[in-house]
Amino acid sequence: MGNEKIRLGIIYGGKSSEHEVSLRTALSIMKAVDANRYEVTPIYVQLDGSWVKGDAIAGQLPERIDALRLSSGSPDENTEISSTGRQMIPSSKPASLFSIGQQVDVIFPVVHGPNGEDGTIQGMLELANLPYVGAGVMASAVGMDKWMMKTVFAQTGLPQVKYVGLLRSQWENNREGTMDRIEHELGYPCFVKPANMGSSVGVNKAKNREELATALNVAAKFDRRLIVEEFVSARELEIGVLGNEEMITSVVGEIIAAKEFYDYEAKYKGAGTELAIPAMVPEHVSEQIADVAKKAFQALDGSGLSRVDFFWDEKNDKLYINEVNTMPGFTPFSMYPMLFQAAGISYSELIDRLVQLGIERHADKQRNIVDAEELE
Repeated sequence: MGNEKIRLGIIYGGKSSEHEVSLRTALSIMKAVDANRYEVTPIYVQLDGSWVKGDAIAGQLPERIDALRLSSGSPDENTEISSTGRQMIPSSKPASLFSIGQQVDVIFPVVHGPNGEDGTIQGMLELANLPYVGAGVMASAVGMDKWMMKTVFAQTGLPQVKYVGLLRSQWENNREGTMDRIEHELGYPCFVKPANMGSSVGVNKAKNREELATALNVAAKFDRRLIVEEFVSARELEIGVLGNEEMITSVVGEIIAAKEFYDYEAKYKGAGTELAIPAMVPEHVSEQIADVAKKAFQALDGSGLSRVDFFWDEKNDKLYINEVNTMPGFTPFSMYPMLFQAAGISYSELIDRLVQLGIERHADKQRNIVDAEELE
């Protein structure tokens, strides 16, 4: 691209419960990119699923989440005004992904949760033949679905806690039998999660049968596929992976939750949670975490970035992989950029590397034979 600016499109928002998380992530990225290197086009996916394109997002992180949907420039008759009096992205000017593709060189999709990091947007970008940051369709889908992810981990031989996967219909049609099975296979306490939901949304710890029923009801509101995990007394450790075929890892960080577990409030609003970067763990544990994280990344066919989460049973020196997050947040409280900051890669440099990795992965895909005449 020579000395020309890289035209970077940032897709954010979305229809999931992680909409606000995505807004914060997008704003953080937009504030960090070098204006001399990038021409940024924000592309906002509203809660109703409609897409609109803004010229820029301005200002510092506001107190109100509504103000994150800002657009610079002068208000006009087609522009909504928020209750704070600030200009909103013009809702009367819908955006087409294919028309946007003619205006950008690469897309950074930061729509978290379902219809975002689960392969759906990635599939659209593939159809539009646009380079993009992060995991492809398969890795995104498997990385989002905890049940499928655990199946891949098991097939790869990665250590993980015992779990039970079930459908919402199984729970609703046989509540007592479902709880009997969970009590027999896992016991208490246990964690109940929607299979396809990030940021600890819908996750609860159950210490008895009554709490288990409540937790299953909550999880079933978010997804038709549910996961129940065995509880282990362990420290929560995380590591970042950066790369495509060739990978590097960050330092290891630790989540020291003020609550019983690292829930949504703790992740995105602090809630007294402490982050230890780097984590105070033995060298052999850090090395094992880095090794397993790379294996998990490859097993999912990851690309670009992932944050890999672990449980370490310090007493018995046992490590368990928890999950891979293929599009971790870039909020002020996000672990992924802080882990690489501690490894010597600044936030801005991290974005640069991710953009280049996305462009490189797209170029590699163009080598695939797709023309039938070339097969003759």
